[in-house]
Amino acid sequence: MPRDIAEAARARGGPSGLSSYVAAAVARQIERDNLNDLIQVAEAAHGAITEEEVQALRDQLHQAREQQRQSGADAA
Repeated sequence: MPRDIAEAARARGGPSGLSSYVAAAVARQIERDNLNDLIQVAEAAHGAITEEEVQALRDQLHQAREQQRQSGADAA
């Protein structure tokens, strides 16, 4: 691992340490790799996902998060 990256990771690892920080980063990368695998399987079966479809889903997610945020604020 390049020294500058190791130093940055060590600094961000805090009390948990470098090993914990690196393990979390590797876990996130594995999740991304698994999601990419699922996308490839879905696209093979159903065709490529268009940018419009991606944007529509992002909009839905944004709306759902906004509704959740507002519901949480109303409950408080």
